[in-house]
Amino acid sequence: MKILFVCLGNICRSPMAEGIMRHLGPADFIIDSAGTSNYHIGQPPDHRMIDTAKSFGIDLSSLRARSFTEEDFDYFDAIYVMDHSNYENVTKLAKTDQQRSKVHFVLPQQHEVPDPYFGGKDGFIEVYNLLHGACQTIIDDIQKR
Repeated sequence: MKILFVCLGNICRSPMAEGIMRHLGPADFIIDSAGTSNYHIGQPPDHRMIDTAKSFGIDLSSLRARSFTEEDFDYFDAIYVMDHSNYENVTKLAKTDQQRSKVHFVLPQQHEVPDPYFGGKDGFIEVYNLLHGACQTIIDDIQKR
């Protein structure tokens, strides 16, 4: 199973989801993350997200931001976005209904994962908790198939 997580800059929410999924998921899962913008290409995750992940036993320090590309539709089985803006930006690049069908909100019922970038430490912990639950649900759903 190849899974991609997408947020705006690929330095907060999507690398956290990638780290959690790598930590929780089966070893044969291929996990990556990307951003819909090119603001932070090549940069590590935000230091506050690295610190938050580390406090839960997850190391994000080797991850580097990249932009979502049209080729991601061909490579990944599922693409999980963090908010409505990410959904719109990703799906507008889809050329087919089959590609569009790969894109899902990471939280159920199209709820958004808040962007903690402009907030304090509590926002990063909230994002960790939301994404930990979401990743466990994704794993459970895949294993039921």
